[in-house]
Amino acid sequence: MSRTALLLTAILASTEAGQAQERTKPMSITRKADLKTVDGPEQFFTGKATITGQFQREDPSRVSGAIVHFEPGARTAWHRHPAGQTLIVTEGIGWTQIEGGPKYEFYAGDILWCPKDKKHWHGATAHDAMTHIAIQESMNGTPVTWMG
Repeated sequence: MSRTALLLTAILASTEAGQAQERTKPMSITRKADLKTVDGPEQFFTGKATITGQFQREDPSRVSGAIVHFEPGARTAWHRHPAGQTLIVTEGIGWTQIEGGPKYEFYAGDILWCPKDKKHWHGATAHDAMTHIAIQESMNGTPVTWMG
């Protein structure tokens, strides 16, 4: 066998071994009882908001997310997402607005798409709490840019 053929055989064997190892990794499950809940930082939230189960996946993934609960009247500060953000509303009624646009109301079961690089906010209505699952991707190491 030629040296090139031996090298290709070694590379293929190594690649196949790596793929087999990846297939045998166990699935990762974080139990509800193990999820951490923190208060939404005052510089990024108005009113009472809590963030549960924040996660950031390992490279090469860029996905992160959390479950965010807003008490009535609570909302985020203005912010942007470099790759956009998906919000899956699980409870309550909320409001959202892109800078310069109308304020929209949304409900449990709705799915919102916040376009990339659009300055916006979201939160609960004045009289109803709201909870959503937030999913976004990082660009250049960050999933969000907060503004005043």
